[in-house]
Amino acid sequence: MDSDGLIKHYCKELRFGKNIYENYSKIDAIDFGDFLVQLLKLELEHREITRKNRNLKSAGFDVIKTFEGYEFNDIQIPPAIDIEELKAGTFIDKQENLILYGPVGTGKSHMATAIGVAACSQGKKAKFFRTASLVNQLSEAKTNGGLKRFMKQIEKTDLLICDEWGYVPFEKEGSQLLFQVISECYERRSVIITTNLEFSKWNFL
Repeated sequence: MDSDGLIKHYCKELRFGKNIYENYSKIDAIDFGDFLVQLLKLELEHREITRKNRNLKSAGFDVIKTFEGYEFNDIQIPPAIDIEELKAGTFIDKQENLILYGPVGTGKSHMATAIGVAACSQGKKAKFFRTASLVNQLSEAKTNGGLKRFMKQIEKTDLLICDEWGYVPFEKEGSQLLFQVISECYERRSVIITTNLEFSKWNFL
């Protein structure tokens, strides 16, 4: 077996994947130490990209949206909140929550998704649900005996996004399960809720 074959073999044995043996020959180094530094950096960057892409895929966004071209002109943001910090999702590190309230078409879901996508790009884990879909999945999981497993998936996230909150009336069991999810997120992970209903009209319990 030649050196290329051996490198490929050892990468598989060490579970390095394809990145190293497909790209090591492209490295231009001044000495062996420099070569090793560049090789390790290459693998680290590859793993970081893979992790971010995995986080994006598992988040369950309907459509990937960012803040590029997003207009804040018609958005009212409390003076205490800095737009750049909001876009960066710094509130997630503090386990704080965000409610985006306004009429249909004001960009609530776009903003929530963009914050979630930014969080994933920072290595955080997010989960996006239409609220009605989340309730249905919770109810099905309970019926099928998989509620504990489903809850563990949410527990592993840094950010839970509940889109279109209050649009659909829930049965009592569904409301209780949703309340359980939100209460278990308290001070453990951040929650973003988007809604066009004022708080007094939320169909929660």
